Amino acid sequence: MKYVIVSKGDERSKTIKGTMKQYLQDFNLEYDEKYPDLVISVGGDGTFLEAFHRYIHCLKSTAFIGVHTGHLGFYADWVPDQVEKLIIEIAKTPFQIVEYPLLEVIIRSKSGGTEDKFLALNEATIKTAEGSVVFDVEIKGEHFETFRGDGLCVSTPSGSTAYNKALGGGIIHPSLEAIQLTEMASINNRVFRTIGSPLILPKHHTCLLKPLVDRSFLITIDHFTESYTNVKSIQCRVAKERVRFARFKPFPFWDRVRDSFVADDDSDSIKRSNS
Repeated sequence: MKYVIVSKGDERSKTIKGTMKQYLQDFNLEYDEKYPDLVISVGGDGTFLEAFHRYIHCLKSTAFIGVHTGHLGFYADWVPDQVEKLIIEIAKTPFQIVEYPLLEVIIRSKSGGTEDKFLALNEATIKTAEGSVVFDVEIKGEHFETFRGDGLCVSTPSGSTAYNKALGGGIIHPSLEAIQLTEMASINNRVFRTIGSPLILPKHHTCLLKPLVDRSFLITIDHFTESYTNVKSIQCRVAKERVRFARFKPFPFWDRVRDSFVADDDSDSIKRSNS
């Protein structure tokens, strides 16, 4: 099996990366930075997002697993004290695959030409530095509402616990193939009227955002932000592609939610992950 390790870059993460790399090579596993079968993220959820986008070109054949060197994150099944056990599992045990849905974002320009297509593991956000954003929101090709406010967030189920949750969006189990559209400080008056609640769209429903005011937009895909002008539309839907996670032990999604938002301390979550 071919593998690669993406590290956060701090001393603790670099030490763990070095240890894992040495032992996995001793087990005759091949280190391959171009087309790995397994991507090991050592750091936090930000490091995991970086690893995902670095190997987005080989999602069909690559699985991801995380070692969290900070507080427990949503994309990490393992903690530093379990690295030795993880090394043995990787070397000796075939892993199971769990797949989560992704978000596809297509940005089209008024001038035509090439479309910009992106995949997001967590979410996409649309904001502007020039006041409010104003969009006609279409769902399945029909006008749904005209939105005016600070911006919009479109999240995946696995990303529903991130920025989406901070905006008041719901937490969605990642077995559901859906996306969630959540408002940022919408303006509601006699001219503009929005639903005022997050919208959960199934995979066969496409959301199309059409700007009504010509201005530049700051569009963020996970942790990457670009400025766009002359935007004709922004299309969001459940992607055909999926992210694959390597599982050597069960770690239910609701356990992750509890450990991150409800559990009293990290010892509770570590105890459960060891069970």
